[in-house]
Amino acid sequence: MRSTERNGDHEATLSMVGRVAAILGTFTAENPVLGVSEIARGAGLAKSSTSRIVQELVAFQFLERSGTGVRLGLRVFELGETAARPRDLRKVALASMSDLRNAVNLTVHLAVLERGEVVYIEILPARGTPRLPSRVGGRMPAHATGVGKALLAYSDPHVLDDMIAAGLTSVGPRTVTDPARLYRELARVRSTGIAYEREESGAGIACAAACIRGASGEPLAAISAAGWDADFDVRRVGLAVHTAALAIAREVARRPGLRL
Repeated sequence: MRSTERNGDHEATLSMVGRVAAILGTFTAENPVLGVSEIARGAGLAKSSTSRIVQELVAFQFLERSGTGVRLGLRVFELGETAARPRDLRKVALASMSDLRNAVNLTVHLAVLERGEVVYIEILPARGTPRLPSRVGGRMPAHATGVGKALLAYSDPHVLDDMIAAGLTSVGPRTVTDPARLYRELARVRSTGIAYEREESGAGIACAAACIRGASGEPLAAISAAGWDADFDVRRVGLAVHTAALAIAREVARRPGLRL
């Protein structure tokens, strides 16, 4: 079957909102500027309809011209800045995140779970740490990250079941893709309160993470500290991350009006 036919079949199943979401979702930190043909391929849409939608998104400032291509526009940035959940949670967590970074000299992440992926809402980089695949606003498969496993351990079981049904993809050299092993790891996370990742999101990277839970035990977000695997002090970093998560949870509990 030709790619245009496949794209047409895919496009027929999408609403207009779905097509716009597919188009905006093709832009990444590695590919911030794309041409219409690249967008169409990435979104799985026909080039003709992609071109039409892109023109409208440019007119409303969701996209902007950049040379022969387009990139995300000012309106996307403005909407991102007004997103209540990341902004409010970030404010509450920032002091504890900074304390954690100073204590362990590792890059600290704050992330939330959405449909089997983690979305990073704040990252505090540390000197001497490796270049990480994470970025603010970026997504990673939850099963391949420390923050993701910390969140999955306390999430409704159907979240993990849906991920397994869709298939657990490999991201790093040691990503856990065996469902039975992942279930065992999440059970350990619930037992200890700490999730670990060793070269699962990228080569040479290690991470310890802990879930930030609400008053009823529900997972709100997760915090992690990441650095070079060879220099990673598992016990020390794990305890520090767990302490930071508890501190943030206490701050959240003191703000009953916080929008989460």
